[in-house]
Amino acid sequence: MADHDPDTRLIERVGRGEPAATRMLVAAKLPRILSLATRMLRDTTEAEDIAQETFVRIWRTAGAWQPGRAKFDTWLHTVVLNLCRDRLRRRREITGDAMQEPVDPSPDAEAGLIETERGDAVANAIAELSERQREAILLVHYQDMSGADAAAALDISVEALESLLARGRRTLRAKLSEPQEATDA
Repeated sequence: MADHDPDTRLIERVGRGEPAATRMLVAAKLPRILSLATRMLRDTTEAEDIAQETFVRIWRTAGAWQPGRAKFDTWLHTVVLNLCRDRLRRRREITGDAMQEPVDPSPDAEAGLIETERGDAVANAIAELSERQREAILLVHYQDMSGADAAAALDISVEALESLLARGRRTLRAKLSEPQEATDA
């Protein structure tokens, strides 16, 4: 599996200090790192800090990278998850509702607000999942990782990942159907 790692050559080039390879790596991986960290932390500034720390770790280890032990992308996601976990542990409380977005007066503002509310409801429901369920859902559904890669990033079996996903999906369905039932009645 790791023998077919598409990132091996690029990491070797980064390890040799090639600036073009570093730019290619950042361009290829930054959006996924920011996406995962933003969903985990629900704070873009903190997600940017996580991305920066992740790239520092990549640059420090690229020269010693040993292909074949794990896919680079799996290792990368593990680093991001661990940094996010550390950040979340340091928080006293999660303040998801601290900043409200200004109302847009344009004609499509209502549709935009409804979509924003749906997105917020999903993000809030995901944030309320257990840590492991949240990570499994984010890796598989938002990072588009395969089950095997997500399981490796979480250091669990594929069966354990499937169990986390099933429980997480059930919980999300229940949480997301509650407001609809309340407004329909």
